[in-house]
Amino acid sequence: MSDEPSWRQSVEAAQINMRAPEIRRFYSAADVSETDGGFALRLDGRIARTPAKAKLIAPARALAEAIAAEWSAQGEIIRPAAMPLTRLANSALDGVAHAIPETVVEIAGYAGSDLVCYRALEPEPLASRQAAAFDPVLAFAEGAFGARFVLAGGLMHVPQPEASLQAVRAAVESYAEPFALTALHALTSLSGSALLALMVAQGATTTESAWAAAHVDEDFQIERWGADEEATLRRAARARDFAAAALALRALRG
Repeated sequence: MSDEPSWRQSVEAAQINMRAPEIRRFYSAADVSETDGGFALRLDGRIARTPAKAKLIAPARALAEAIAAEWSAQGEIIRPAAMPLTRLANSALDGVAHAIPETVVEIAGYAGSDLVCYRALEPEPLASRQAAAFDPVLAFAEGAFGARFVLAGGLMHVPQPEASLQAVRAAVESYAEPFALTALHALTSLSGSALLALMVAQGATTTESAWAAAHVDEDFQIERWGADEEATLRRAARARDFAAAALALRALRG
């Protein structure tokens, strides 16, 4: 049996490290320097490291500068929750970099039961909103990857064409660089849709439109029954992570 950690173990270890207690700011300045492996985050002139002691080096200057901006914005106490790009970088370097094939499988697997394929039969206003939000995503998948998907009424699982699933997997594999794949995974898991994540990754929709599409059902229920305060706070945190992942992919596209 291999001693290498599984994909899930690698990512969970990175997430646990990122939940370390808040600590006092220990540096004066954060900046970026070019290095052989890309663009490094520097704190007071020294290259920063991830919780697992990897050098925090991003493949694109724009991304490294956005990470440095998070560190510059910290006050007396460093608050990891307010640093979504740094957390993404830690996951990329400490987790996903060691489990790229497994991460590809994890993301592509969403296409088998993708959010945008499952439609409400009633009430009609919700069905209409879903169609308006989801149909462009399916049109994108067909146009970009030649992948056609079967719609399901309600929650009953419907098998998807194998050719379409393979096309999505090939598309995901094209992002098989740790930072890009980590960002794509975040978009997928936060939205429940690999197709929507790929649409954002390719710049075929805006971050705001994608987030709204992923929450059509939730927003419909909020309009009818009102919002829960704790749920609203959790959603806001998830929205920040979604926006950070989209920003990372834009930076990597150049």
